Amino acid sequence: MTTTEPENTKIAIFRQKKIRKVIHKNEWWFVIVDIISVLTDSTQPSGYIKDMRRRDSDLSEGWGQIAAPLSIKTAGGTQKINCANTEGMFRIIQSIPSSKAEPLKRWLAKVGYERIEEIEDPELAQKRARAIYKAKGYPGSWIERRMRGIAIREELTDEWYTHGVKKPVEYAILTAEISKATFGVTPSEYKKLKGLKRQNLRDHMNDLELLFSQLGEAATTEITKTEHPQGFEKNKQTSKRGGRIAGEAREKLEKETGKTISTSKNFLPSA
Repeated sequence: MTTTEPENTKIAIFRQKKIRKVIHKNEWWFVIVDIISVLTDSTQPSGYIKDMRRRDSDLSEGWGQIAAPLSIKTAGGTQKINCANTEGMFRIIQSIPSSKAEPLKRWLAKVGYERIEEIEDPELAQKRARAIYKAKGYPGSWIERRMRGIAIREELTDEWYTHGVKKPVEYAILTAEISKATFGVTPSEYKKLKGLKRQNLRDHMNDLELLFSQLGEAATTEITKTEHPQGFEKNKQTSKRGGRIAGEAREKLEKETGKTISTSKNFLPSA
């Protein structure tokens, strides 16, 4: 029998078992009973969750922040079932006394240790990022440009913070202003052009796209350092001006070559 299923409901396969997942708040949320079933082989995962919460009082107290009832397909139709995002699932896994959960626990411990190392020595984060890009097939020249772009971005956000930009949504708006002035499209529109969803846009840019992104942000940083605009609205105007410098340079190059810089192609189509 065919049942109605939300368009964004998907199935993940782990150890040859199905784990239902759904996009919520722009990130994957996983059905908790499915994860419990995979990691414990419990025939009554709902009962296992109740016992687990009784054993772990901290988990039980924070359950309302971890679990959210979302629309998921079942044999009887679409129903509300408790789901958790990646962070929530990691917290739940810590409370599972199962040998099957041990590999995930060890991995989490390793990730946590590496994060502490990176805080103490930021160069380690760059080395690991380079290694990841290399493993994905990116050439060395592209990797160095990407890493330079990250450094330029960090310098810009530091300047924004110093000049009164504090809220994450404000950073996103200012970034969109630079992109709009540089390429004629916002980051979200650019991702649609390239057919991307949750992937990092800049990881799919070619050398010229990265170059003009860097120019727009570097120009904005320089104007900010020179004029010291305070607050969101003044920085918004500065961001438009910085992006416009890159946009004018892009337009001149496009006129000279007859080629469009912004492209729907991804740098690594298989990435």
